[in-house]
Amino acid sequence: MNNEIIEIQKNNAVAAYNAAREAGADSTMKVLEALFGKDMFKPKDVAERVKTFEDAVAELGDEHPLIIQYREIFDNFLDGASVSDSRDIVAYLKLRIICAALNEGWEPKFTNGEYRYYPWFWLYTEQEIKDMDEKEKFDRQLIPTGDYETGYAGFASAYSSSAPSSTSADVGSRLCLKSEALAVYCGKQFIDLWADFSLIRRR
Repeated sequence: MNNEIIEIQKNNAVAAYNAAREAGADSTMKVLEALFGKDMFKPKDVAERVKTFEDAVAELGDEHPLIIQYREIFDNFLDGASVSDSRDIVAYLKLRIICAALNEGWEPKFTNGEYRYYPWFWLYTEQEIKDMDEKEKFDRQLIPTGDYETGYAGFASAYSSSAPSSTSADVGSRLCLKSEALAVYCGKQFIDLWADFSLIRRR
């Protein structure tokens, strides 16, 4: 029996994988991963790979120090009764994992001329929101955030800024990102966590 060679273009294999994912066909995805390797089907853009906290955990892997610390803190210090009162702490633990995943191994060196970025937010009062027209709300990127979509205020991602270098810096280095684009993405995609971290409460 003659051996036959089947040639498959990479873009066709990726298209088949994406179709299987959309259809929820996990077994087909596993077959394609076994044939071509998982890395082939990973989006090159980290923002495409990390859309949830769970994605960030998967990106870093179970042996990453931040993942280990996160689980140890939950197992030893936080329980179901206290998590609701520690939302800012939980949000920080999650955000540093997300930022590490988005940074893909980059860490700030605090050298001369190095830029570090972080999301920046505006908190609008009820009256300020009422005074805005729909276009202004859109232009200001006003985003409802579940728990924070109240009659009292609106939380919005404003823009990205370089991390301050003075001792009064209000953003820790673990929450800095390597590019402005990633800072904007992180601020919008994970706005609920940033709101929890900022300790915004319902009245």
